[in-house]
Amino acid sequence: MTTENMDRGDPLSDDERAELERLRAASAARTHRNGHPLRWTGVGILLTLTGILLFGTVTARFARSEIFDTDHYVATVAPLADDPAIQNELADRLTTAIVTHVDIAGLTAQAVDALTENVSQLADRPRISAALSSLPPLVAAQAESFIHQTARSFVAGDEFAQAWISANRLVHQSLVGIVTGQTRPGIEVDADGTVSISLQPIVAKVRTELDARGFAFADRIPEIDTRFVLFESTELPKAQRIVRALDRAANILPWIAAGCVIGAVRLAPKGFRLRALALAGLSGAISMIALGVALIITRGLYLESIPSDTMSPDAARALFDTVVTPLRTGMRAIAALALFIATGAYLAGPSHSARTVRQEFRRLPDAIRSRRGDGKPSAAEQFAARHRTPLRVAVLTVAALALMFWSYPTAMVVIGIAAAAGLVLMALEGFARSDPEHESS
Repeated sequence: MTTENMDRGDPLSDDERAELERLRAASAARTHRNGHPLRWTGVGILLTLTGILLFGTVTARFARSEIFDTDHYVATVAPLADDPAIQNELADRLTTAIVTHVDIAGLTAQAVDALTENVSQLADRPRISAALSSLPPLVAAQAESFIHQTARSFVAGDEFAQAWISANRLVHQSLVGIVTGQTRPGIEVDADGTVSISLQPIVAKVRTELDARGFAFADRIPEIDTRFVLFESTELPKAQRIVRALDRAANILPWIAAGCVIGAVRLAPKGFRLRALALAGLSGAISMIALGVALIITRGLYLESIPSDTMSPDAARALFDTVVTPLRTGMRAIAALALFIATGAYLAGPSHSARTVRQEFRRLPDAIRSRRGDGKPSAAEQFAARHRTPLRVAVLTVAALALMFWSYPTAMVVIGIAAAAGLVLMALEGFARSDPEHESS
């Protein structure tokens, strides 16, 4: 850029404008190095708090949704009714409960004894008794197989799916009592931290199904209150306190996190606020990575804490992975949003690579304007050019708040919000246009 161009009022060329922006960035960098170390220290503290608060926000909102939102909880656990591991576990549990309470071998032995006593010729009785001696264990084995097949068929049907949903809906009404240290009918918390639900209604339905299939011992099956373990943790009292604290903080943490981001951006030296916003996005992404690692560790500890005689490893994995699905969804949604904010703020910043991207993007709108023969930019275009940075920050902030306070954001919600914000930002870059005469004056 030459002083002659400035004196004549000629518009700046692209190279001259890029050089001017480079000099401004260098000047701002020198100002940062010489006079703003305390500002950046404060920014670092606020961004660290942002990551911690986002970690707590996602966890707290997950805990609250699973404990206090019955519809959401039922929607979360409903797929378990179709999970083969859960179906096998329930079929095994139902079969064991019935076989334990019905002595099929003993009843068969009694029937054999009655049959041999009615043999007319005493000489034939020992031979017949010897021939029938193997019948009770064979009948017991066949009966157990038949019971398991019937139970497996029942838990794979639509009737069980509805019964599973109804049972969990009723159980959920007692979950609040669990986290407050109280128990209610239908759900049980043992001293060792085991949380289980009653399968008595399902046993009754299986007994009815056995009777309909002609099972001779169906009328001998008593009222059985076997249980299906949902969770088992010796740390339940501590978890109760944590969940109650997270529930109270669920509505507060997002606002504090947003305040920390705004504070970090405002505290950053002038000319570096978009960089601070980009760092805030990275802080959020790192926080979600940390939450993912914590979830992996928790999963391992949970699976190790469930004895194999309480629940099969496959069923335990299916239960845990299904229940934490909303947490994984929220974690990924916030991570995607954070990376989107970091990328958007970086591309909107003063770096050479970001300027190159923006210049390349402006080529198409400039070509369209040149073909239309447009003259001076309109007032709206000049306004957008003068306030480009605040408008960028506003778009990114709205996108962040929209996703942060979305009740249960999915991947499609994240993609939709990010796409909408990206389109707005691209439209802003193409629409904003300064007055050349005003620039060169």
